[in-house]
Amino acid sequence: MNPWESATAALPAPLVAVDLEAFDANADDLVRRADGLPIRVASKSLRCRALLDRVLARPGFAGVMAYAVPEAIWLVTAGVRDVFVAYPSVDVEALRAVATDDLLSREVTITIDSVEHVRWLRDTLGAAARGLGVALDVDASLRVGPVHLGVRRSPTRTPAQALAVVRAALGVGLDVRGVMTYDAQVAGLPDAGPHLRALKRRSVPEVADRRRAVVEALRAETDLRFVNAGGTGSLHRFAGDPVVTELAAGSGLYAPTLFDAYDDFSPRPAMAFALPVVRRPAPGFATAFGGGYVASGEPGWARVPSPVRRGLKLVRTEAAGEVQTPLHGDGAGDLAIGDRVWLRGAKAGELLERFDTVHLVSAGQLVDSVPSYRGEGKNFG
Repeated sequence: MNPWESATAALPAPLVAVDLEAFDANADDLVRRADGLPIRVASKSLRCRALLDRVLARPGFAGVMAYAVPEAIWLVTAGVRDVFVAYPSVDVEALRAVATDDLLSREVTITIDSVEHVRWLRDTLGAAARGLGVALDVDASLRVGPVHLGVRRSPTRTPAQALAVVRAALGVGLDVRGVMTYDAQVAGLPDAGPHLRALKRRSVPEVADRRRAVVEALRAETDLRFVNAGGTGSLHRFAGDPVVTELAAGSGLYAPTLFDAYDDFSPRPAMAFALPVVRRPAPGFATAFGGGYVASGEPGWARVPSPVRRGLKLVRTEAAGEVQTPLHGDGAGDLAIGDRVWLRGAKAGELLERFDTVHLVSAGQLVDSVPSYRGEGKNFG
């Protein structure tokens, strides 16, 4: 029996549950791989304040990497401190609230990645922009000739480009607090074949060298409170980098299926969701209610939920559907109406956009039921 099943047997499904023993073990493993550097927790990967508070209370974790300015305001108002919004925002109302409130201005840092951002903040916020805390997102993708390997984030890559942005920011009174580099082509891709392993081997030293040059150039202009790097899939690769002051991680706490194929670590599956069987459409098939919780990113089967029971499979022509998910394979024929099937999501926190409540289990017992962001009436995009 899986760690979630007996603990939630009396609860109505669909439901989502988190095994706290696995969650804590994953937290310990992240700290081990961080090798003494603090880990800033990626809130988009949790989307549950109770679990965010739980991990922030553990040694080795400090600060939050948020994904929206209204989210940062909400978290700081609720008592969270040191929140870095790692994605640019044009939410004028929220930015103005941060810029004009002493507590928010002190505790919230927003992202810039270009002189264009700086000018937009100056023109939009006017005098309120002075003192607003910002951090520079530096592109960490790999480029081989004309080929771009990684995600499309910042246009800023070189020390000269970074200096131009920071000088513009200082010139309009922004408080430049930090630098981030997110290596999506290392942190976010499994070790699925020699080509991806080669990509990672080439990316890691290239990112490190370029980040060091950028940071050295910027420190000649301004003090930096933090230099953030890595993600769940790569933080151990940058833990020894002398210019990095903190790492980032979040998804590894829940350990969705996208982390099942990494060579360097094996997190314990902590989150899964249960669907009730509502049909038996043919011998050897069972159909569950709901389940179409397909993860964002490049479309494909790697983004689709996976059954926990070995041998139980999604039907290729339907996969996980909006209102029903048919299954087949070993044991599917034995599933009766009212039974449950458990699945794991491909990615972490975005699964909770479909559930109001997260059921927390430990040692086969239900220990608490807490709201997700959605359950608290919050939706930050």
